[in-house]
Amino acid sequence: MKQKWEMDELLEHFTFLPNEMNLIGNKSGETRLGFASLLKFFQYEARFPDDKYDIPTAIIQYIAKQVNVEQSLYAHYDWNGRSIRYHRAQIRDFFGFREATVQDTEAIGDWLERHVLYYDHEFDHVKEQAYLQFRERKIEPPSPKRVERMVRSAINAYEDKFFQSIYENIPQSSLAKLDVLLDNITINDERDDNEELSNPEDSPMTFRALKSDPGRVGLQSVLQELNKLRTIRDLDLPHDLFKGIPQKILIKYRQRVATEDLREIRRHPAPIRYTLLSIFFWLRSREVTDSLVDLLIQIIHRIGVRAERKVDREILNDIKRVTGKSTILYNIADVALKNPDGTIKDVLYPVVKEQTFKDLVKEFKHTGSAYQEKIHTVIRSSYSSHYRRMIPEILDILEFRSNNDNHRPVINALSIIQAYAGTGQHYFALTDDTPIEGVIRPKWRELMIEQDDHGNKRVNRINYEINALQALREKLRCKEIWIVGADRYRNPDEDLPQDFEERRQENYEALKQSLDPEVTIEKLKQDMKQALEKLDKGLPKNPNVRVTTKGNGWISLSPLEPQQEPAHLSRLKAEVMRRWPMTNLLDILKEADLRVNFTDHFQTTAVRETLDRSTIQKRLILSLYGLGTNTGLKRVSSGNYGESFKNLLYIRRKFIHKDNLQKAIAEVVNAILNNRIQEIWGEGTTSCASDAKKFGAWDQNLMTEWHIRYRGRGVMIYWHVEKNSTCIYSQLKSCSSSEVAAMIEGVLRHCTNMDVEKNYVDTHGQSEIGFAFCHLLGFRLMPRLKSIHRQKLYRPEPGMKEACPNLQPILTRSINWDLIRQQYDQMIKYATALRLGTADTEAILKRFTRNNLKHPTYQALAELGKVIKTIFLCEYLNSEQIRREIHEGLNVVENWNSANSFIFYGKGGEISTNRLEDQEIGVLSLHLLQNCLVYINTLMIQEVLSEQKWFDMMETEDLRALTPLVYSHVNPYGTFELNMDERLHI
Repeated sequence: MKQKWEMDELLEHFTFLPNEMNLIGNKSGETRLGFASLLKFFQYEARFPDDKYDIPTAIIQYIAKQVNVEQSLYAHYDWNGRSIRYHRAQIRDFFGFREATVQDTEAIGDWLERHVLYYDHEFDHVKEQAYLQFRERKIEPPSPKRVERMVRSAINAYEDKFFQSIYENIPQSSLAKLDVLLDNITINDERDDNEELSNPEDSPMTFRALKSDPGRVGLQSVLQELNKLRTIRDLDLPHDLFKGIPQKILIKYRQRVATEDLREIRRHPAPIRYTLLSIFFWLRSREVTDSLVDLLIQIIHRIGVRAERKVDREILNDIKRVTGKSTILYNIADVALKNPDGTIKDVLYPVVKEQTFKDLVKEFKHTGSAYQEKIHTVIRSSYSSHYRRMIPEILDILEFRSNNDNHRPVINALSIIQAYAGTGQHYFALTDDTPIEGVIRPKWRELMIEQDDHGNKRVNRINYEINALQALREKLRCKEIWIVGADRYRNPDEDLPQDFEERRQENYEALKQSLDPEVTIEKLKQDMKQALEKLDKGLPKNPNVRVTTKGNGWISLSPLEPQQEPAHLSRLKAEVMRRWPMTNLLDILKEADLRVNFTDHFQTTAVRETLDRSTIQKRLILSLYGLGTNTGLKRVSSGNYGESFKNLLYIRRKFIHKDNLQKAIAEVVNAILNNRIQEIWGEGTTSCASDAKKFGAWDQNLMTEWHIRYRGRGVMIYWHVEKNSTCIYSQLKSCSSSEVAAMIEGVLRHCTNMDVEKNYVDTHGQSEIGFAFCHLLGFRLMPRLKSIHRQKLYRPEPGMKEACPNLQPILTRSINWDLIRQQYDQMIKYATALRLGTADTEAILKRFTRNNLKHPTYQALAELGKVIKTIFLCEYLNSEQIRREIHEGLNVVENWNSANSFIFYGKGGEISTNRLEDQEIGVLSLHLLQNCLVYINTLMIQEVLSEQKWFDMMETEDLRALTPLVYSHVNPYGTFELNMDERLHI
């Protein structure tokens, strides 16, 4: 049971009714209070507390007032005598419950196998469902240990049946191939890695290679991924082998295989061994397919970009621009008219030098169609001499499909390319069946279509392939073309909830949207009109905002006035430094765990734990410290901790994974939120700010990219930080991936107790599609727009041209409500997919980019986004308080970013791994470590300010600027001792 309760919650759940007061009867003193507390606890939890002090103090205090007994008497209530046994029996009878029997636990264990474990193996979730089932059957659950044993027994029984059923459905031929593959892997893993990489397309696969991520973008990586995919598909595992089994269940078992070596895998009984291997290779097939598509998209893009850069460099080095072309043309025309019968050499060269003519010709060749032709020549050269060898193999192993006939020409073009692969022909005949429209851009058609000696039209094969691949790239990016057997590039219809129609009303209610589009549209119209009218009326009196006719409508916004400097924060920081001087960062991590127990969330991927929990806890803290500071496990193991590198590496492999880290982070965040004192930090927040920070990273992987703005290669970490410097979610992303998708993902998946109602972002974190989805998902997107002067406001209806006279320069067309009306149900369907997480957020939003402008749902979302953005802009311009609120929120993220380099100091702050999983683990460990710093600092600052003289000294500006993210008193360096028995004095 949670420890913090609001008054409205106490009123709802712990207020006594008359019949309940009658049950208390004539009991008095500690017996009356103890019985009443047991009664309401059982009514709320459907079980009795395991310990006297499991009932929160706030509840006991509230109950004591109702039964007219002093709260202090609760401590005297006899917890082990005959009276409490009688009281429990009386309460069970009152609610119609009975005690659990052995048959009851067996029945509920069977129920868990049939109704819960097929979609969820999370121990805490399964245990929660077990308690709910006891409640539904009106059975008092047994002791917590018995319930845990029952849940573990049910999980084990389900797994045994699961492994056996999958094993029986694997064909014997596939079992034999798995054996052969394991034998080959055992041999190949002993070979030298350098030898393996020297000829990736021909070398046999090692188990390490099959588990590895792709390398940097290039032909070698493509051939390596093709070899992986070919090796896995040769196993001939049935496509429907895991039909109906949730992805997260399969991922759990895949993680188990990924952390085991071949020796451990071979020791498993046949059903377990072959099922685990089948799951691993089935999922790896989808992952490798996605990686192959990513490589294809980036290579096609790279060919074009490199060609443009090469041509541009040649032009800059070669071209000599000719000035005064109009004067030259006049002189040529004048002299030509005066001497119509003269020769060029005698008449023109004296007026315009021969070299000037040559410079004019060269300049013309480097502009217009000549420039484009030169780029295409470079592209053709690069493609034909290097990258072309990968195309037949890609087309042979990947199956491209589309749900829209408009994109069928691209797929037909790929079929033609595949048919002519290996023929050696340079041309093929142009027929009515040759896809041209939708494949070849009009400006390239002259280069594609030629005439032979007989006047027949033919298609230049290499040029056609280049254009078809460029068209394919655009369609893959917006998922109008998808891949059979892929995950992120799968059929986009699979991204949507398959039971949407059956649960239509439930889905609409979950999003708090009306089933009738007219109701929604009418409300949006009214909100839009009110916002525009309010801004229009307030604009003449608003000295900070001006609307002018400059540049076809221009918004001029004055910068915010600086706020008063806090006077006493420096003294508070000095006091924290005096009381806890040079506190070791490792001790802060340890203290946070001893208080929060976040290491309990790190469970092994193996079948059981053989180490005692105290040893695991110590090794987890050391490992998390090494990963979170980026110093690494090897350097941490060299300290005076008594733990070897091998021990820490085992903990890293078996215990530290993405899901475990996210649960631990959520536990620390909830502890921070629960322990805050409202008088110091203010009321509970429902807003957060999100932004990205670039980290340098090794570049032999697909995630690392060159960042145009920050320069250098690296990855982006996207943070969601609430107003008091607690980060509720983080995610690793590439430099070019969508910040809008990352923003939505963080709000929906943060898994903490915080309810996000507002999200502050900068310009990169917003878009019209982002505004639309945020509105449908029930939270406000509040960006700080860099180009505010260029923003436009939309009219709610066509007949409002004369309304809002002060806003006329920045008012534009009216909203197309018909589009919203027609696509309303589809918009709700996509929003439901985001809410339920049926697919990755970025995968869903890929359908709604500028590459897919004609998609009707995209057009409707864009219109809805224009409505919500117009309402926001009106409020933003009209209210300085809103502008300051957004600015302060984004400053909190900047402060969070500034602390990253203090904690993540190892290896120069660069992520020194090419494995995506290791990159994610490093980032999440940093996130956890920094949140632990915030948690301990929160307790330290509260201890100082709990003294009246310090609290009275704090002024409004001090409390406004107060942040727990300070580290002047923290020492992250040096050799530290980890003593689990020593505590910080807080």
